Amino acid sequence: MKLRSRHVQLRQGAAAVGDLPFESGSARIGRRRLMTAAAIAGLGVAPARAHHGWSGFDADRPLYVEGRVSRVRWQNPHAELELELPAGLKLPADLSKRPVPTQGAQVDGRKLLSSAQVPRRADRRWTIELAPLTRMDAWKVPELKVGDTVSVVGFAYRDEVGEPVIRAEYLFVADKAYGLRSSPT
Repeated sequence: MKLRSRHVQLRQGAAAVGDLPFESGSARIGRRRLMTAAAIAGLGVAPARAHHGWSGFDADRPLYVEGRVSRVRWQNPHAELELELPAGLKLPADLSKRPVPTQGAQVDGRKLLSSAQVPRRADRRWTIELAPLTRMDAWKVPELKVGDTVSVVGFAYRDEVGEPVIRAEYLFVADKAYGLRSSPT
């Protein structure tokens, strides 16, 4: 009984200390609720880029890009690169013959590489969304640096509308290919 009464006293004391007046006289709101509401309201104006799902990407039209890394974010929910594409980007003649690693997910790598196209839009800077860091570690992808040259086969937003973003399926660094949809087998 003493434990219960102490718990009730603590709850009552915390409620009295944590409350701030809200509107008139007897109407009160807790400090935690007020701060939570303010934080949630502030989320709408923050200039941060929100993480999104993969359903908006066109999995029927793989794209090929290559270029110089101009920015790297090696963090969760997934690593990202900003890639500067050269003018007049063309598909490499050997793309469909490049070796692709096997991975846990069923991915027809040959078909993806054979049907890859260069983007229709003229953007020279693309954001490349890679895999979560745990998967990057499983593949032993070296941490990329500004100035590195890489190529990617992946998917852009449907009809290439919106931001120039590609979700990478395959990352090619030097002579090594990494399958990023799932872990290596």
